Amino acid sequence: MCRPNRCLNTLKKSPKDLALLGGPKAFTEPYHVGRPNLGDRKQLMARLNDILDRRWLSNFGHYVQEFEKKIAEISGTKHAIACSNGTVALEIASRALNLHGEVIVPAFTFIATAHALQWQEITPVFADVRAHDHNLDPAQIERHITPKTSGILGVHLWGQACDTEAIEAIAKKRNLQVMYDASHAFGCDAAKGPIGGQGRATVFSFHATKFINAGEGGAVVTNDDELAAKMRLMKNFGFRTYDEVIHVGTNGKMDEFSAALGLTNLESMEEIVAVNRRNRETYRKELEGIPGIRLLEYRPKGRFNYQYVIAEVDKSCAISRDSLVKVLWAENFLARKYFWPGCHRMEPYKSLFPNAYLTLPVTEEVSSKILVLPTGQTVDGEAIRKAAELIRFVVKNGPAIEKELAKKG
Repeated sequence: MCRPNRCLNTLKKSPKDLALLGGPKAFTEPYHVGRPNLGDRKQLMARLNDILDRRWLSNFGHYVQEFEKKIAEISGTKHAIACSNGTVALEIASRALNLHGEVIVPAFTFIATAHALQWQEITPVFADVRAHDHNLDPAQIERHITPKTSGILGVHLWGQACDTEAIEAIAKKRNLQVMYDASHAFGCDAAKGPIGGQGRATVFSFHATKFINAGEGGAVVTNDDELAAKMRLMKNFGFRTYDEVIHVGTNGKMDEFSAALGLTNLESMEEIVAVNRRNRETYRKELEGIPGIRLLEYRPKGRFNYQYVIAEVDKSCAISRDSLVKVLWAENFLARKYFWPGCHRMEPYKSLFPNAYLTLPVTEEVSSKILVLPTGQTVDGEAIRKAAELIRFVVKNGPAIEKELAKKG
């Protein structure tokens, strides 16, 4: 919340009043993107005490089993395999599907999507995204398919499903595996039913910054019995019984403490959605009419978690996205430029594929203008109104501010 003395009442009257140029900060404490949402603390402590009383801290304990059951129910799938984090879940799922050679992924995603493949010596082949929702563009997939392609890894960005039907039609035609990274999209809808049952497998993240968090954690959901059994082996070193190892594996298990936090936060899921939705609507109202800035729209119908408030700062804006970020950070409003500059411009991919940008014009454009705004339980209407007032002032005085920033070098 914007507690007393956290939001200052100082109005900016000239560019020199900005904190970056020597003025006081608009916010005395930082507002972060992705500060954890938390459920009932008393309920969490009761669960933690129960874990200590049971002395069962890991290895598929009571709370992990309960957490998996809830995840499967919400995602509409038969199986949920809880993992230590979303990246390990991606690695286990892709290995269980026997992905190899090349796998097509969007270039505009968190770097873990690509790294989870590269870590296993699978080459991520970057495809472009759609301008209206920033998700993988099915029309761009075919051009990247080669004899080495074994699969497609789609990403449901910002809690909006990518076009699973089009992606899976291409995969069926070309005999490719399909899995999804739904790190942003727990509790959201695809075209037909909850996100989770599409493709062979879907991976969720329950990292601290996510809509529902377990501190650290992830899960793979699937309707495939054989695949689920295989992934359960793989996340526990391949053990089938206490002494019998029947498959290569790793240590990808979720611990009981993480599961307890995840379960507690699940109980506040609807409340968190309501807070996120309220915050997004406040941003929409308060930012309306600022030239060159618009919020990314959601589909007219569907269920969303609203965990990400995404603004686009286009070329008509009087100040660049990067300069606006610098100004806001100096004021303690820590807006982020996800996922700049795109996976294809990060290492090792920048060196491996130096010309990838030539086939990624939308990714290049999108990554240059995205602004992710703080939301969640720790952000209230007062903070949003003050941030919007600040953004409006900065845009209005954009040329003068850019000139001052140029002097600073």
